[in-house]
Amino acid sequence: MNAPDSAIAPAANPFAASPLAAFGATLLKNMDRSRQARGKLLDRAGYGPQETPSTILHAEAGVNLRSYAPEVAEGPPVLLVPAPIKRSYIWDLVPEVSVVRHWLARGYRVYLAEWTPVPDSEDFGLDDYGDRLLAACQRAITDDTGRERLLIVGHSLGGILAAIYSCLHPDRVAATILLESPLHFEERSCCFRPLVQAVPHAGQLAATFRQVPGVFLNMMSALAEPQAFQWERMTDRYLSLGNPQAIATHMRVERWTHDEFALPGRLFTDIVESLYRRDDFMAGRLDIHGRLIGPASLRAPLVSVVDPRSRVIPWDAVVPFHEAAASRHKLLLRYGGDIGVNLQHVGVLVGSSAHARIWPEIFDWLDKTEASAAGDN
Repeated sequence: MNAPDSAIAPAANPFAASPLAAFGATLLKNMDRSRQARGKLLDRAGYGPQETPSTILHAEAGVNLRSYAPEVAEGPPVLLVPAPIKRSYIWDLVPEVSVVRHWLARGYRVYLAEWTPVPDSEDFGLDDYGDRLLAACQRAITDDTGRERLLIVGHSLGGILAAIYSCLHPDRVAATILLESPLHFEERSCCFRPLVQAVPHAGQLAATFRQVPGVFLNMMSALAEPQAFQWERMTDRYLSLGNPQAIATHMRVERWTHDEFALPGRLFTDIVESLYRRDDFMAGRLDIHGRLIGPASLRAPLVSVVDPRSRVIPWDAVVPFHEAAASRHKLLLRYGGDIGVNLQHVGVLVGSSAHARIWPEIFDWLDKTEASAAGDN
């Protein structure tokens, strides 16, 4: 990223050095610990995740690469990319609505980029998360499978990272699947844009915190879109009460919402300034290591999933990028929501209708696309 937008030195931000700022940062970090403690209480109540057995294939600062043993080892590799805000087990919450298990059942070799807290001595940005760390994961996957290309699947901010990687390495990506991933930011459709426009450069906040606490991100989300992050969650809990499976999933997602970790200051700044404020990715001017990328750089077969009702990731945040992508083969799917998912934004990962309809459509399309590519060769 360009230096002026990647970070602002603490010395350039008088607020960062003030006692009030230091007190506020400490308070938010203590709130983070309190939320994590409440999450552990939900664990003890039986609402922890029921994850598929896995091994750590590769580990370095910022990421663990999880590998899941398939029943059939010949399938193509797929790399799942969560959002780098909360723990990654939302992809593998419980067996009946596990994205990991769904891919395994279709014969794929499944890997997951499990983001881990970055040490205070490090400050990673979009270039690290969208390129360097994912490239390290792919090298480990290639060593494990012997395959040079993989499918990459991302949700929310993880979809931004997956799209960046696909743009930078089209020869390494067999297909790109983006699940409710915001790639176009304009004021009339992005609930966060007015908030971003009303505050100063994000680097000032990043300099204050060094690493931006997860509870701060939660507070800003609730402020920007209270309906999705507050009222819809309460409504979903009420509607789930008569269905034991729905209320159990709702409470497991509730446990997951308490399991965030801090976002590196430079990554926070890159997301707010380059994406939300300037819309650089959609405009084809997102700078990663001196390369400018945009939808025209994405050439792999592309699936985009959008919830037309969503105000968090609305239609106009997804579809224009999807339509502008250079991919020859494309599929746009509409997700209509579920009861028992707590947050509709994660419904595509844990919703029963998503696993009954959306994921089978994706797998069928991938089979047809692979057959078509084989026929072209």
